[in-house]
Amino acid sequence: MTAPGAREAIKAQLAEPFGSFPEILLAWARAQPDSIALIDDTRDCAWAELIGEVERIAARLIETGLERGQSVAILGTSTVNYALVFLAAVRAGGVAAPLTTSASPDQLAGMLADSGARHLFIDSAKAAELGPEFGAQLIRVPLEDIEQWMAPPGSRAPEFNPDPKDPFNIIYSSGTTGIPKGIVHSHQMRWRQFAATATSYLEAGLPVRSLASTPLYSNTTMVAFLPPLLAGGMVRIMGKFDCAKWLEHAQDDRSTITMLVPVQYERLMDFEGLENFDLRALTLKYCTSAPFSADLKRDVLARMPGGLIEIYSMTEGGVVCLLECHKFPDKLHTVGRPAPGSEMKVLDDDDNPVAPGEAGNLIGLSQTMMSGYQNQPGKTREGYWQDPETGINWQRMGDIGRVDEDGFVELVGRAKDMIISGGFNIYPSDLEAELLREDDVTDAAVVGAQSKRWGESPVGFAVLANDAREPAAIMQSVNARLGKTQRLALLHAIDELPRSHIGKVLKSDLREEAERLGGVE
Repeated sequence: MTAPGAREAIKAQLAEPFGSFPEILLAWARAQPDSIALIDDTRDCAWAELIGEVERIAARLIETGLERGQSVAILGTSTVNYALVFLAAVRAGGVAAPLTTSASPDQLAGMLADSGARHLFIDSAKAAELGPEFGAQLIRVPLEDIEQWMAPPGSRAPEFNPDPKDPFNIIYSSGTTGIPKGIVHSHQMRWRQFAATATSYLEAGLPVRSLASTPLYSNTTMVAFLPPLLAGGMVRIMGKFDCAKWLEHAQDDRSTITMLVPVQYERLMDFEGLENFDLRALTLKYCTSAPFSADLKRDVLARMPGGLIEIYSMTEGGVVCLLECHKFPDKLHTVGRPAPGSEMKVLDDDDNPVAPGEAGNLIGLSQTMMSGYQNQPGKTREGYWQDPETGINWQRMGDIGRVDEDGFVELVGRAKDMIISGGFNIYPSDLEAELLREDDVTDAAVVGAQSKRWGESPVGFAVLANDAREPAAIMQSVNARLGKTQRLALLHAIDELPRSHIGKVLKSDLREEAERLGGVE
């Protein structure tokens, strides 16, 4: 049980414009040493134990050469030990650099080199997969055996007082070809992003029991990891998402907070026996990272308790839009409105403002902007739009959208995915929505394929239900509802759409498949 005085003191710290994550965690450990802070399928970790192990890892990092601002690379399945290393890297004055487990060996080697890490913490599965040569030049520590590596019990790392501009973490981008870009977040950015969220939990008197079911290398997961800890709560870390296990954890832990990506919500909605689990403790469910259809939102609202909040933003920063789905059931086709402290503009291809209600390129500005891409100042500049009047850099969101009369933002598609056919702009999301209206279609995506006649033509990929009609018949039905310039040139049946680890459809893979299959005039 936490003393009310300690709770109020921590709330006052969180209300400051800037503060230290390690100091807040230490304050909670002193206030509630025996409460559980982290738990996975193999161990749990009380608050006193968390601080003790974070200090021991941080002390050993510094003893073995970690310098202020230097990265600590982490590679493996999410566990309590993984989380402790992440927190220890920050406590030591270093930078947490979690690497994407789904990346290729070449990509991982590139990320590791880009991070500038001296230390690599790796689990046994990835170590066996990549071999002893991977990261051999670094101090390589098995995540499962971290107890044997860390400094002796009672050790403490030297004092570290973060500067607002100090790097906190590097998150590597997903769904890209080549070496993913390292997105650097500062201590100030993370404080602005998560201290206020933690404060809101405390002010609401919400018991904070978070269920984190996406990987710790994903920026998505930070919402379910860092704010709950700043609020003195418990975080359940899942190594791999499984519907039955997720439901069991949510029920048995009486989870109050969770973050899921759309594909996970889809799987839960399709899970036989969902209604047999007691999820009444769930108070806040978040979703981000991929398109979240209005129909799926309605299903989640109808069948799972608690509020549902969609977050639209980028790991790089820019505008942050929030949609409280439970409060705005007539706006489920949107991603909400810009959150307090966020601004958005809609520009045409010449960077001029579009007329109200028209679709254009979204750009955003907020207090949670990245510091830049690691080692890539040119790429950093490419992603900015500079206001000619103020000189302030806004982030190009990479999405095409429109704003309705109530200020809600409707996404039309990704700018890079827009199809230009015969001089006309075609937004794949419009065609995908029409495909999903067909009872035969359970999932769909549309990409542009090269066409001698039109430059590009839209090609669809559909996951079909049992006893579905032939793709040609489905395409004919869909095209009858589309304008002449929008119509699908081809529709291919596919067993499953290729997706990234957070559920984004990999349209680059589909474009390659469309070119391989050919048939477009």
